[in-house]
Amino acid sequence: MSDAERVETILRAAYTCFTRHGVRRTTMDDLAREAGMSRPAVYQYVRNKEDVFRRLVQHLLDDALAASRAAAADRTELPARLAGALESKLDMVAGVWRDSPAHAAELLAVDARLTADLLAAYDEAMTGLLADIVSREHPRADSGEIAQLLLALTRGLEADLTDPETPRRRLHLGVTLIVTGLQAADPAEDKLS
Repeated sequence: MSDAERVETILRAAYTCFTRHGVRRTTMDDLAREAGMSRPAVYQYVRNKEDVFRRLVQHLLDDALAASRAAAADRTELPARLAGALESKLDMVAGVWRDSPAHAAELLAVDARLTADLLAAYDEAMTGLLADIVSREHPRADSGEIAQLLLALTRGLEADLTDPETPRRRLHLGVTLIVTGLQAADPAEDKLS
């Protein structure tokens, strides 16, 4: 097994332990046991529980960003591209809530100081992705502001994921309204169906 595969095993074990027990209650012994490794072996790949948590958050954010990029590239119409990119973000958060209703709030907000830079980089990448999508269709629009608005909409929808279909439906409605507003603001630009 390669070093990368061992780190992946540790991250899968961390996700399992963190969703089962919460971050604060999970110990390095728990992580090692779940990974099927000795504790000293785990320490060969990670410094401590905080390091594991940061790596796990980075992994989740990287996966969500890759899914957002793929969804945006896979669709042709502007509302569908924007909604697809944002659904991937919504799906990541919904997945954590689904996997750990008791600990999701902790997992998504634990020790913001540990992951603030990772979240800021993810937000910057998502803003860039969304702004690029918007600017291709509406080059005169303030695409950065629109991207921020779309991210704010998605964050708001993440507040209640008890019914996973409701946020998704509202996301599509919100994106459609924003795109309709863009088209109305500049009637000289091509209309999208």
